[in-house]
Amino acid sequence: MRIGTFVVLLAAWAGGARGGDGPATFSKGPPDRPEDFPIAVWLQDTANAEKYRAVGVNLYVGLWRGPTVEQLDALDAAGIRLIVGQSRKSLAFRDRPTIVGWMHDDEPDNAQALEKGKGYGPPVPPETIVDRYRAMKDADPDRPVLLNLGQGVAWDGWYGRGVRTNHPEDYPAYVEGCDIASFDIYPACSRDEAVAGKLWYVPLGVERLRKWAGEKKPVWCCIETTRIDNEDRKATPAEIRSEVWMALIRGAKGLIYFCHQFKPTFVEAGLLADEAVAREVASINARIRELAPVLNSPDVPDGASVTSSDEAIPIAWVVKRHGDATYVLAASLREAPTEVKIQLPDRADAKVEVLDESRTLDAPAGGWSDRFTGYQVHLYRVRAGG
Repeated sequence: MRIGTFVVLLAAWAGGARGGDGPATFSKGPPDRPEDFPIAVWLQDTANAEKYRAVGVNLYVGLWRGPTVEQLDALDAAGIRLIVGQSRKSLAFRDRPTIVGWMHDDEPDNAQALEKGKGYGPPVPPETIVDRYRAMKDADPDRPVLLNLGQGVAWDGWYGRGVRTNHPEDYPAYVEGCDIASFDIYPACSRDEAVAGKLWYVPLGVERLRKWAGEKKPVWCCIETTRIDNEDRKATPAEIRSEVWMALIRGAKGLIYFCHQFKPTFVEAGLLADEAVAREVASINARIRELAPVLNSPDVPDGASVTSSDEAIPIAWVVKRHGDATYVLAASLREAPTEVKIQLPDRADAKVEVLDESRTLDAPAGGWSDRFTGYQVHLYRVRAGG
């Protein structure tokens, strides 16, 4: 994946046979069960597959000069599956259950490099993406096709789109050419003043892409984990956690972690090389695995009211119900602190467990208040009566 490229997960891997109004399912796609939530890394060496499995990764997206028998065997040994570009070489392995999906070339919505270093031409037209998608489906209708788009999904002013900068109307046409729609934007280490440090671009992109993709196509999101090429700034563990949960709260059904560092030295597995980041990603992924049945359950639209004490600091939130518990997942979308009031509609006394924070809150008549620092996430599990 290039800079400004791609990271993700998955709950409904869409596409072959459709059931009702939900996402499609595929006979050779990944398992479609409530307890499954795919967590991916982008273009990583299969020699590190066991290490990635140890931090909770269950999917590779892309392979360098692959797939080969050796690469597929390494992924099988680690229990990791693969989405890879479709070619004559990869189709020769279509009987391997390791491969659970196909993918387009990365970021076709960006300006495309011309041959012999002659600069950049326009993006790949959406109709070309749709034609390529149809060809991939003709070759194998039993696996979903993933399309990863660039930061123009979230940021209209992304100049990397060249002549199609400020043309968001292109995107509904792009997502016609896939079963799973994904995008990337990396604000923590961005050098662009319009985006740098504004983590809220991640959930904004998820929200927009979900609108364009509709309910029948799951949306994934790429998450930065390194400095990429910014020698002065890198994504911190706290920022990575915030980006992940903001994306999930807004409805992302898959994550792809972008692990490369390009400067000051090249490190392919930058996520693994940074011990603090690897620990945080392992913790995030463990919580996602535990909450997969919750995340895969329907939203409860009227399940709570959430009010920030500062109108300039919006809160992203979602309510889910699973078993005997109600979950309120919430994140601040700005860098400043605020006090937040949360009220459940049934107004019964409750006990609130704040996951990953070793604390509980009382919720008399179903209401409680909590403090959010900049871009902070709180995950609440509520049981009536305590």
